[in-house]
Amino acid sequence: MEWNVNNAFKTYKELEPKAMMDMTLVPHSDPIDIGLGSSDKAPKRKKTMTSVYLKYFETAPDSKTRKCKFCGQSYSIATATGNLGRHLNNRHPGYDKSADVVTSSVPQAAPVVVLKPSQSNLKAPQLDYDHLNWLVLKWLALSSLPPSTVDETWLGNSFKFLNPAVQLWPAEKYKAVLHEVFRSMRGDVKTSLEHIQSKVSVTLSFWNSYENIFYMSVTGQWIDDNWSSHRLLLDICRIPYPSGGAEIYGSLLKVLKIYGIEDRVLCCTHDNSENAIHACHSLKEYLDGQKVLPFCYIPCAAQTLNDIIDEGLATIKPIISKIREFAQELNESMELSDDFIQLTTAYQEGNWKLPIDASSRWSGNYQMVNILCKAGKSLDSVIRKNEDALENRMMLSSAEKNAVTIVHNYLDLDSFHKTTNDMCTNKDLTVGLALLFMDNISEMITTCQKSCHNPDWLRTCAENMSQKARSYNTQVCNVFTYMTAVLDPRIKTEYIPETINLESYIDEARAHFLRNYSSPHFTSSLTSGYRPQDIDEGGGGGGGGNISFAEEIARRKRRGSMSNNVVDELTQYLSESIVPMQTDVLDWWKANSGRYPRLCNMARDFLAVQATS
Repeated sequence: MEWNVNNAFKTYKELEPKAMMDMTLVPHSDPIDIGLGSSDKAPKRKKTMTSVYLKYFETAPDSKTRKCKFCGQSYSIATATGNLGRHLNNRHPGYDKSADVVTSSVPQAAPVVVLKPSQSNLKAPQLDYDHLNWLVLKWLALSSLPPSTVDETWLGNSFKFLNPAVQLWPAEKYKAVLHEVFRSMRGDVKTSLEHIQSKVSVTLSFWNSYENIFYMSVTGQWIDDNWSSHRLLLDICRIPYPSGGAEIYGSLLKVLKIYGIEDRVLCCTHDNSENAIHACHSLKEYLDGQKVLPFCYIPCAAQTLNDIIDEGLATIKPIISKIREFAQELNESMELSDDFIQLTTAYQEGNWKLPIDASSRWSGNYQMVNILCKAGKSLDSVIRKNEDALENRMMLSSAEKNAVTIVHNYLDLDSFHKTTNDMCTNKDLTVGLALLFMDNISEMITTCQKSCHNPDWLRTCAENMSQKARSYNTQVCNVFTYMTAVLDPRIKTEYIPETINLESYIDEARAHFLRNYSSPHFTSSLTSGYRPQDIDEGGGGGGGGNISFAEEIARRKRRGSMSNNVVDELTQYLSESIVPMQTDVLDWWKANSGRYPRLCNMARDFLAVQATS
């Protein structure tokens, strides 16, 4: 769905003409009798006039209040007309556009000429309300809000505040449009998947809506023949109660069957939850029973790293929460922000960019620890200076400061942050590169565990972190992860962690190459969803079974005659030096596909496996 349309929505002020034209002051001119408070007395006596603002307000039957005709806001009958005018100017700009007063520059004592605007001038600019509704639709989708949100009174009043003429679609129309857009997009994705020749890998993401409904999104990734990576959302599924592994498995299998890729899916990357692991295990059992392609599943490296860091910060989480309160006040108050910037400059505690990330994610937690450890003097000074406004709830004791400093130094949080930042920003985050990052994290944790100069509670944190790291290493320790890693020319076998760099894996990898990529014919059959039972079902005439057996014999002979060439490709690839880390992996394989005509097919399939979900 293309959201970037040409008729960009403009603000109301950009569309409205100026409400009042510039008027020339006419000195010594008498007030004009507009017939609202006329009098038969001498003209020099001050006349009683009724404010022009009153015609935009409706007097209540009890004559005690006035109500705005545009928005219904009520005011006391005694409210000054100046306040009524400010209400109209602030909340309903352009309210008087149908009665513009135009005066011409004339000699002194000339009467003020009141001209009625022509019918064309009265015509207000027309907003594209359909485009506005599409923008609202986009907002609903990005915010994960249901279509019924547009029926909320506060939302309607907000739009009426900007323009009383705004017309929103009813909730049912938003729902119908969303369904039609999704149906159309799903059809396009299905058509795309039918024409690809490579394997597909999927990632799973889970969340609860504001209504506490459990959802799962399924995203597919693959690499085309031109070595371009593709990533498309396949479906968003509501997981039925009790939202366990069995329900996740059923929903996932249904999505794969809708797109017809259950016989081409190679790997699933999940969020490392118990239910997701159980669902992926059930899917593997099903696919193995169907005798389709080998299937594997791996945990999300980013989620695992987040779990490891949470274990390390568990003891000081309450202290981090207090610092977060200060950061939130800092972001909201210009006075506090100015004080903080001046003090950090005076104390030479670094340059701080405001607003500070005060989220509860790892990036926000790291910033909170950083404030205390790197701008502690400025933090204390600002809190003491504004202790009345901050109600003394943010003051940190010496023990709290010491605990945060120990954790920061002991766990080397700067290195943790650098690792996570590289993982998030790296454009070529393959499984092999993620394994390199995670292996570095494991080494850092091991170093912490071996330290004997820290309190027991800190060593306990390190042990809990180590358990999370070991769990990840156990789950990724399989031949499929190994093959995915070695096919990254920046990693190969040199930078693979020792836990999965097993001698048996290289033999299994060679066997997999020979079995699945030994000839273009076999590769084509496999990528199009070949199954062994298809042989028995194929063929024409009465000799179908004999033809199938003959085909199987011929296939084995072709594989045997080409085995040496395939092994030579793998051996040659692994014997060459690794390439620099800044190398674009897909571009490298595209340039070297002529040297490795069969190995590149394997790389195209396995490099689509995602390290994170």
